[in-house]
Amino acid sequence: MDEIYDPLRRKNVARTPEEEVRQQVIRWLHESCGVSLARMESEYGFLYNHRRYRADVLVFDRALQPLLLVECKAPGVPLDASVVEQVLRYTRVLQVRYILVTNGTTTHILARRFDGSGFDYCTTVPENWLREN
Repeated sequence: MDEIYDPLRRKNVARTPEEEVRQQVIRWLHESCGVSLARMESEYGFLYNHRRYRADVLVFDRALQPLLLVECKAPGVPLDASVVEQVLRYTRVLQVRYILVTNGTTTHILARRFDGSGFDYCTTVPENWLREN
């Protein structure tokens, strides 16, 4: 079995198309956005409606509160309404400011409205979005 190293879990994991997208996002967040590896976690587990779920990547702010939820899909998997709905369900537990959904080809970033009433799509990467906290 082919493997890829996950610096957040500090181990080799099975190389799947989705995992390659996850590692690409982790590198981008770390190298281009300046997010410390210590502020990210892969496969973050949580409970919602008495069921276990896992966020692909969760980024924490400097106070260690959830800031960004990342959902990765394999290339070719369309980022349709069902994918966005899945992530929005997660935000009921993980009160994040931002959501990033990607399949490695297409990426959507959503930002929580300041009044907390929901999320809006961002047309560009918000300036200093992960350095603000």
